[in-house]
Parts: sequence; C-alpha cells; structure tokens
Amino acid sequence: MDAILNALPAFLLIFCRIAAFFVTVPVFSARNVPTPFKIGLSFFITLVTYGTVSGGTVAMDGMFILLIARETLIGLLLGFVAYLFFTVVQIAGSFMDMQIGFSLANIIDPMSGTPSPILGNFKFMVGTMLFLAFDGHHALIKGIIGSYRWVPLDNQVFAQLYHGSVSEFLVKSLSQAFGLALQMSAPIVIALFLVDVGLGILARVAPQFNIFVVGVPVKLLVGLLLLTLFVTAFPMLFRELFSTMFAAMENLLRLLGGSAASKASAG
Repeated sequence: MDAILNALPAFLLIFCRIAAFFVTVPVFSARNVPTPFKIGLSFFITLVTYGTVSGGTVAMDGMFILLIARETLIGLLLGFVAYLFFTVVQIAGSFMDMQIGFSLANIIDPMSGTPSPILGNFKFMVGTMLFLAFDGHHALIKGIIGSYRWVPLDNQVFAQLYHGSVSEFLVKSLSQAFGLALQMSAPIVIALFLVDVGLGILARVAPQFNIFVVGVPVKLLVGLLLLTLFVTAFPMLFRELFSTMFAAMENLLRLLGGSAASKASAG
C-alpha cells in the first residue's frame, strides 16, 4: 500500500498529460469516439509509460494542483499543434468551395460536430483514412510516450512560457498551416479564377449571355474535373502534411523541454 501511495502522484501527473493529449489530438478527439474509450486508452498508456518515466518522487502537497495544471497544459499544447495542421485540409476545402460555389451549403462534420464546407469535409475524411493507413495514430501514441524524454515530470514549462518562445512558435505554426492550406487549394483556386476571367471577357464580348446562369455550372464542372484529377496526388500531399505536423510537434517539445531537449537529443 505504501508503494502504491508513493507512486500515485507521479502516475496521476502522467495520466493528466496523456488524457489532455487525447482530448485535443486529431482522430482520438473525434466526437464519435466514446469518452470511456479515451479514458481507458489514456489509463493503459499511462501504465505503459510509468515504468519508463524518471522524474523523482512527487509529493502530493499544495503545489500538486500546479503540477497537474502544468502537465495538462503540455498535453493540450501537443494535441492542439497536431490538430492545427490536421485542419489544414478543411481550410483548403473552404477556399475551393468559395470558388466552385459550394460555400452556400455547409454540412455538419461528424468529427467535430461543427458546420464544415463540403470539399473540406470530404478532404478531411480522406485525410483521416490516409492518416490511419500511414499508422499516424501509432505515431501519435509513440509521440506522447516519447515526450517524457524531452519534457520530463520535473520540467520548467512555465519558465519557457514566460520567455515567449512557445507563443511565438504557435503563431508561426498558425501562419504555416494557413500557408499550407493555400498551397493545397492553389491549383483549383487559380484555375477557377481563370474561368472567372474568361467568363468576364465573354460577358463583355457577348452581353446577351446570362453569365450567372452559364457560369455556375461551368465552374462546378471545371472544379469537380480538376478535383478528380488531383485525387491521385492526395497520398503524397497528405504524407508531406503529416510529416510537417510531426516535425512541428517535435519542435514544440524542444521548446517546452528547454535544456532537457539537448540532453535527450544527445542521448
């Protein structure tokens, strides 16, 4: 009983980080994933992780609440960065929807329960299937377990937050995600912009044509045709996107770990 009581504080801290990670990380945080499954998965991964974590003895005193908040924040930040890059496909889909004309009709995304553009939801589902096919969910589990190499239990995360490097990294990650969304949607957006230019020229040359009636089906057909042609490139695009996502998570761990990151990389 004494051994259990001594191990309980560290076990709870590990559980808080892992549970917070699964609350925000893509795929696992989906609304159609049962909450008991998330809690049970977090518990069993905590059991696996506890034997590999060396953070010294943790006392359950008045500072323990602050330690819980610290570990929960680490898990939330890691999951948020992963989810930020995962939503790139929805942002790219919304750009394409605005050009094709699908932005007038949004559907409910079953993963998040929020309105989502049609093409964005389609690409999000394709991205989720490819993520599972690439064993991305296993990589996420390995990542949260390996985070204790970079950010152990005796970390100084609040000091890193005070320096402002983490907030700067999050702003850069947001701009990077927005840029990736523009790159993914650029071929279709530019092609449909050229269609708009052609329709504008046609409206000037032949005013008797009702450009609104003619333009909507033309843009719809061109957009769907281009999307069909680009589907074959989805695996390569999503593989690069997932590589960028995991690289961003690693960079975040380096920032949160501070001096511990150099020790881990040297090991």
